[in-house]
Amino acid sequence: MKKYVLTAVHSFHVFISKDTFIISPHKKIMNRSTLIPLLILLISTANKLNAQGSYGLQFNIDNFKTQTLQLDKKSFKVRAYENIVYVSNPIDTAYEVMNIYIPEEYFNGKSINGYTAATAPIFFPNQVGGYMPAKPASALRSGGDFMAMPPGIVPGGAPASSDAKQPMNHGGKQNNFPPPNGFGGMGGERQSAVVMALSKGYIVASAGARGRTTQDKNGIYTGKAPADIVDLKAAIRYLKFNDKAMPGDANKIVSNGTSAGGAMSVLIGATGNNTDYEPYLKTLGAANATDDVFAVSAYCPITNLDHADMAYEWQFNGINSFEARGMPGQNTMSANNTLTPKQIDASNKLKQMFPAYVNSLHLTDTNGNALTLEADGNGSFKDWVKSYVIASAQKALDKGSDLSQHSWITIRNGKVTDIDYNGYIHYMKRMKTPPAFDALDLSTPENQLFGTITIDKQHFTPFSADNSIITAKLADAIIVKMMNPMNYIGTNGTMTAQYWRIRHGTKDKDTGLGIPVILGTYLQNKGYHVNIELPWDRPHSGDYDLDELFAWMDNICK
Repeated sequence: MKKYVLTAVHSFHVFISKDTFIISPHKKIMNRSTLIPLLILLISTANKLNAQGSYGLQFNIDNFKTQTLQLDKKSFKVRAYENIVYVSNPIDTAYEVMNIYIPEEYFNGKSINGYTAATAPIFFPNQVGGYMPAKPASALRSGGDFMAMPPGIVPGGAPASSDAKQPMNHGGKQNNFPPPNGFGGMGGERQSAVVMALSKGYIVASAGARGRTTQDKNGIYTGKAPADIVDLKAAIRYLKFNDKAMPGDANKIVSNGTSAGGAMSVLIGATGNNTDYEPYLKTLGAANATDDVFAVSAYCPITNLDHADMAYEWQFNGINSFEARGMPGQNTMSANNTLTPKQIDASNKLKQMFPAYVNSLHLTDTNGNALTLEADGNGSFKDWVKSYVIASAQKALDKGSDLSQHSWITIRNGKVTDIDYNGYIHYMKRMKTPPAFDALDLSTPENQLFGTITIDKQHFTPFSADNSIITAKLADAIIVKMMNPMNYIGTNGTMTAQYWRIRHGTKDKDTGLGIPVILGTYLQNKGYHVNIELPWDRPHSGDYDLDELFAWMDNICK
């Protein structure tokens, strides 16, 4: 009798065959009430394995197609290894696949940009958007191919989730569709990060991942947290497991992502090799290798979700009008909306909670001075956030931008000396209603992220659970922990990435400015190398400064 041993993703070891299953206690990480639906999922998975067998994890160097790419009117060839299933026991092969691209010149003993087949770093971009399921990025796209866009995005329309990227064409540039208002498209054409990376001698490996809406044929949810980060970790383990079998240096993997994908990139970098994820990885049959990475690039990461509501209201409290995104297919925002009295009350309470969280982190600036907040929300941490906005305005001014229309900016002798922070936040405008992430009516993508295999949406903060306006459960604490990188940075048993590049635009109101600043500062305080900026007037978007990104990557990799 063929027998599969699956490590349960919740509370037990389960030994499953076609006929029987035996449960033995394991470290309890979720409520026992989830056992029956969990068994349904595990039995379904075992039946799949019995039917199809497991996948091999050996990289096949001969199974490729040659593709010709173009960048800046120059053509070059790569070997494309596409749709590789990166785990032995996949839950969903529509998403648990990876595309790997290797410059042809490495097979001819040549070097590119100072890299060789043995030393080339691996660029690891993900396409996760809004915590939805994501396909791997591809090097070769035909015009009008919308697979490069996160789910819910249409050209010229408003997104249903929290990301936006433009479709890719085969010339290595993104199509010039009107961008969703306030979102990623910056107008004009933008180059493909995949194509540019390959032109600069990087190996590119992009993995797909399950997401918050993924279900099997029986209606069981298979992509709730922490499925997305577990899948990406498994893909990294595949690359490390096959390091000797393929060109590239798996000790120099650089992850990249935007918005929820930026959050995934941050989680990848923060949680390397931590054992909290091990049961999930074993269930999938991940390769026997490590999953830490060398460096992280994160654009506007929607992260630190269990504190993001506080940070958002610390920033926007007192601004009681908001511009909500319109429905898909529209290119406008619905304006003139006003918070209700209950929403204003929630905003007041959440703002009051933020100082205690900031102060609990014991953050310091580059001179070792404490970064704190008083009960009213003012203090040195607020000044620290403000300093990043001032630096951003100065950089824009130095590049020739006209900032004279902003009365809240003080400029003397070509130097930005101050900003009226309240005036700046009013210029920025509120977009989300409180609570911005853990909605009291379970209406956000993040509520859906923290569902279970049988429950679509749940709360994930005590505040929203206590104030919920509908009957709802609170997500298990271990799952919430596993989705927050702050819980893992520099901890025992964790290999956190050494190099970090974080970008969050000064016009990005998808999450509060405090979130990326806390992340960058905490990393710096722990001794990691951090390059963080808030690009001027940039809305929620990513991959907009690829020349700077790859210059940074070259600097740390060579």
